Amino acid sequence: MNQVPPKLAVPLAPLLPRLDLDGDGLAAVAGAESAGLAAERLAAAGRLQDAVKTIAHALPRREAVWWACMCARAVPDPALPAADSAALEAAEAWVRRPDEPARRAAAAAAERTKFATPEAWAAMGAFWSGGSMSPEGQPVVPPPEHLTGTAVAGAVMLAAVRHLPEKRNHRLERFLASARDIAGGGAGRLQPEPPPPPPPPPPPAGPIPRKVVPPPPSAPRPRLPS
Repeated sequence: MNQVPPKLAVPLAPLLPRLDLDGDGLAAVAGAESAGLAAERLAAAGRLQDAVKTIAHALPRREAVWWACMCARAVPDPALPAADSAALEAAEAWVRRPDEPARRAAAAAAERTKFATPEAWAAMGAFWSGGSMSPEGQPVVPPPEHLTGTAVAGAVMLAAVRHLPEKRNHRLERFLASARDIAGGGAGRLQPEPPPPPPPPPPPAGPIPRKVVPPPPSAPRPRLPS
């Protein structure tokens, strides 16, 4: 068993209510004191999504948001809307300088998206990292502690199924390796996948075929009385 990286050597018990594990999942982590060991056991049991959730909630918020950014960049989308690209940049800017203006900027960038990409949820993870969820000047409403982990887990899973959902498990294994690197003090960078091929062009428009209308049936000829 590999040694648990320092930033995943946090107690598992306080995180369990956030993970929503079923009976088999709970059996897989039984006796695991740290979140990192629980994630390793879940991954070994093929429960990769549960391992992702465990790590998303176990990592410190700054490292968790960076992990979401690395996963998003590992599966690039050539058609990514500009607003989502800006959300990713805002999330990374907050990681590099996690102050209040950067946190608010991440929220503003996320609000300009449709919340359909890992980039958008990485930015929301940054916004929910602390401070207040209220507009500036309003009474302080601290974000619940689980929100950044929830946003990060969603971002990682969205990245895992982008373009080619059949590559989900392979990607999750790469993402988990990235998380272990980050938890050990590394950058967790991943080689980006090649972009998907463009869709085939539509067939050329030809002349509209004329609709052939069959002639009406001829009326029966009356029979003369014999």
